[in-house]
Amino acid sequence: MSSVSSASDMEEDCILLPLTEIEVVEEEEESTSSDSAEEIPSSVSKQRRVSLASIRRQRKLGTLASLRPASQPISIPAREQRQTPVVSIPVKNWRIAIQKAREFVKNSPNAWQKFGLEKHATEKATRHRYNALRKSWSEDTVLVKMEDEPFDHGAMRECFRLKKLSNFSRSLDWNRASNYVAKRYIEKVERDVYFEDVKLQMDAKLWGEEFNRHDPPKKVDIMQVVMLEFKDRPGSPLYHLEHFIEGKYIKYNSNSGFVEDESLRCTPQAFSHFTFERSSHNLIVVDIQGVGDLWTDPQIHTKEGTDYGDGNLGTKGMALYFHSHACNRICKALNLTPFDLSNTEIASLERAQFIQYVWFQTSSKTILRGSEEIVIDPRLKNTGDITLFLRQRSESPRNSPRVSESEDVAMSTSVSPPYSPIDFLDDDPFAASLRRLRSDSENSSVTRGRVRYDSEMSDCFDDTMSPEEEAEHEEFARRQVSRPSCVTLEVNFRRMSLIQGQLTGGSVLGEVHLEMAKYHENGRFAPQQGLNMLHQEEVDWDSAIFHLEKAAVCGVLEAIVALARMFLQLPHDVLEGAHVENTEENTNRGVDYMRMAAVAGDRSAMIYLANGYHTGIGLGTEREIDWVEATRWYSQAVSQSGEDEEGCYDATMEDPAYVLMAKEAELYRQGGHGLERDPERAAELYNEAAELAMAAMKGRLASKYFMIAEECWGEMEE
Repeated sequence: MSSVSSASDMEEDCILLPLTEIEVVEEEEESTSSDSAEEIPSSVSKQRRVSLASIRRQRKLGTLASLRPASQPISIPAREQRQTPVVSIPVKNWRIAIQKAREFVKNSPNAWQKFGLEKHATEKATRHRYNALRKSWSEDTVLVKMEDEPFDHGAMRECFRLKKLSNFSRSLDWNRASNYVAKRYIEKVERDVYFEDVKLQMDAKLWGEEFNRHDPPKKVDIMQVVMLEFKDRPGSPLYHLEHFIEGKYIKYNSNSGFVEDESLRCTPQAFSHFTFERSSHNLIVVDIQGVGDLWTDPQIHTKEGTDYGDGNLGTKGMALYFHSHACNRICKALNLTPFDLSNTEIASLERAQFIQYVWFQTSSKTILRGSEEIVIDPRLKNTGDITLFLRQRSESPRNSPRVSESEDVAMSTSVSPPYSPIDFLDDDPFAASLRRLRSDSENSSVTRGRVRYDSEMSDCFDDTMSPEEEAEHEEFARRQVSRPSCVTLEVNFRRMSLIQGQLTGGSVLGEVHLEMAKYHENGRFAPQQGLNMLHQEEVDWDSAIFHLEKAAVCGVLEAIVALARMFLQLPHDVLEGAHVENTEENTNRGVDYMRMAAVAGDRSAMIYLANGYHTGIGLGTEREIDWVEATRWYSQAVSQSGEDEEGCYDATMEDPAYVLMAKEAELYRQGGHGLERDPERAAELYNEAAELAMAAMKGRLASKYFMIAEECWGEMEE
């Protein structure tokens, strides 16, 4: 029988060949089908099984009938077995974990099956999602079923059970839809409030991921939240949407400084402290609550106090947190510095520290592994940033050994002795320690790993991590510059930043201390005795002055002026009920503070120094009459028509410019105390003072200044 073909072998898509002309001898053993009922002839059984090879293989081996005699069998070599790729142990563990998770989800009963959400009507809703890295919003459409009545409520919002189909789902099986909680405000609020709440929680989630980068003993996560808009309903109502969390809901701290003693844990408190330092004091994440280490509804305090809704208390909220915070083992392992507290405040925290110690001995399961990454900026080693010296602190070694559960957790807070506020303008008393910290850090390096913990399955919120998003997360981490919570290191930071020419302002840490001093003055931290009115003797004035001094050392102008007037026995707006002894030491310190305020641009401080150097009153024992300094400060006070370093300006004008110019002119007319007599300069100043007085509708005084100016011109001719 001849072969049937229509073209050449190389161009054929299909070739029909008789089975008798092509025999293929396989190397495999002969196999006989058990289903065949026919007997195989003996002549055939002695031969190998005849099979039909594929056309491609026939071409490769040259097995076409036209190229080889049919009597000569063709031996086809066995196919090469592909080697199974070696799978690493971590990959195997992840695969096992994923398989167990799938089985758990498949076999777990539906917690909301008894509520019959499947019977409710299916609704279309517009989902608004916020990207915290890109600061952008996106929206799409989802299908949901929601209850008509809330199943729970809080002080401000009520909760509804809801089911949502995944956008990747191929069926409309609502029994397999995920459980969610939809929340809305009980009282009507502006629609922007809903958007701000989503932005707040997603920004807090970003800080949770940054916390995980430093490899704490327990990783944390903040629930992803989106916003649903039901456009088909009247008024297009808005709802917040979160996954339903099963478990015991615990509030670990609040936005007003509350800390739950019965549920005291290290991780939530350390996380809040971490966000304050890692953000360079720009914000702090508080109001930690949720199930285990999966949190929701946090609050962010910012230094401006303008974003994230009415719960943002700004530096006031930061002060409330640190007044009740005692650094724990995780804070120390991450190299977070303790916030400066007075001896009285430290004593009030001893009870909380004792509870921590008992908790660690009995219930705490958090064990430090020794691999925690301290809070430093990853760019410092290569860029030589001055914060390198501040972040490498000798209190906590970089490679600390594993800490046992029985380690003492008492907080160590250093309280520096009183010193003059202008000491940091002289030689650096911390130079030796900074050089030591620099040498220690030169032999160290920072290695960062990327760990992502999702609060939901990716198909529920359609949240995936692309390479671009990974790069954005890395860029976010590089933008953060850590800043310590200790005043001593803050002073060093400011001292090394004086090249910018600003002595005051710009210290959020100082503002926090100032707010803490004001809280003491208002009796916020005083022991409460029922509904009795607060008495002055119940206020902890020592702690209030302690924090006011810390704020002044950090360069807060309001605190500097308040301390200057307090030490000089002058009326002061901050801590009005606080008084200090009238001693020479306090007077000298008051003049030091007053000079700092004058250098920073405070007009009242300039006038005080000018009058002091003019008359010698209120200068203390370390200074004396100096008319050169007096004319200098008179002149600066007159020219102070703009803002000081903190953006403020004393516009009360209790001492008008024409009065100050007349005093300066009088000094030039008389001369003495180091100032040369200059009648010409005096005449010019009197003329300028007369013109300003005339503009201020002070005609009689202006005439007086013009007459004195004529006398000065006459003295020049003589």
